[in-house]
Amino acid sequence: MTATDATLLDFPSVESTRHTVNDVDLHVVRAGDPDDTMVVLLHGFPDFWYGWRHQIPALAEAGYYVVAPDQRGYNLSEKPRGIDAYRMRELSRDIVDLVAAEGRESAHVVGHDWGAAVAWDLALRYPDTVDRLGIINVPHPSVMRRTLRSNPRQLVRSWYMFAFQIPLLPEAVLGRGDAQGVVDLLEGSANPGAFTEADVAYYRDAWQRQGAIRGAVNWYRALIRRPDEPPRETVKAPTLVVWGDEDVALLPKMANESIGHCSDGILERIPWASHWVHDEEPGRVNDALLAHLTAE
Repeated sequence: MTATDATLLDFPSVESTRHTVNDVDLHVVRAGDPDDTMVVLLHGFPDFWYGWRHQIPALAEAGYYVVAPDQRGYNLSEKPRGIDAYRMRELSRDIVDLVAAEGRESAHVVGHDWGAAVAWDLALRYPDTVDRLGIINVPHPSVMRRTLRSNPRQLVRSWYMFAFQIPLLPEAVLGRGDAQGVVDLLEGSANPGAFTEADVAYYRDAWQRQGAIRGAVNWYRALIRRPDEPPRETVKAPTLVVWGDEDVALLPKMANESIGHCSDGILERIPWASHWVHDEEPGRVNDALLAHLTAE
C-alpha cells in the first residue's frame, strides 16, 4: 500500500480524485459530505497531502468537507519544469480554481509551512476566497521579509532557502539513497516520535516520484528569483495562527508579529512543539482548528 491509497486513513468517506486547475493537474484527497462547509488543507515542504493524516478524519467527523491537494510539484500532482510555474501568484491561483472546481466561491483554508505561505497569500491576493484562515508555523509574508532583513539569527536559520538556489545540487542531496536526504530533513526538524517508520516509508514513496524533488525545490527558487508580493498586507478573514515554539527554522517572535497583520487574529502557542506541531500535538491542534472554524 502507498500513501496515495485512500484506505490508508481508515475513514470511510475518504476518496482520491484529480482536478485540472490553472492549467495543472492536481491530485486531491477528499473526505466528508460534499454538502458540508468546505475546508482546504495545504501542505508544505517536504510534505504532501498525507501530512494532514491526523486532521482529515477529525475535520470530516466534525461535519466538514475536507479537500487536501498535493500542491503542484508534489507527489501525484503535475510537476512543471520551469521556475516561473512556481511563482506565488500561480500557487494561489491553483487554490482559487480548486475551490471553484468543487463548486464553491469560498472555503476555509488551513496551511502548514509552504502551504501556510500560500494560505497567507491567498487571503491577501484573493480575500473573497477565504472564509476563515488557519496558519501553522509560517509567518505573514511581510513579517518574514522584514525579519530576514533585520535579524541575523533568522537569516542563519533560513540558510537552506539560499542553498536551494544552487542548480542541481539540492536535488542530488535530497534524493540520495532513496530520498534519505528528505527523510533526514523531515526527522531532523521534528521532535522524536513525530513520524513512525510507516510514515517515513510513505514519504520516501512520494519523494522518489519523477520530478518531485525538483518541483519542490523550485518553490524556493521562484521565491527568491521571482518575488511576487500580494496587493495588500492586512488579512480580513478571521485568522488562527498555531505555532510550535521549538521550530528550528523560524523564530517564534514572528508569530506574535503576524497577528498584527490580521483584522481578527488569535495565536495558539505550543512551547514544546516543533515545526511539525500538527503531527506532534494533533489533538490540541485539531481542537484549536475546530474552535476557530465554528466560531461565530
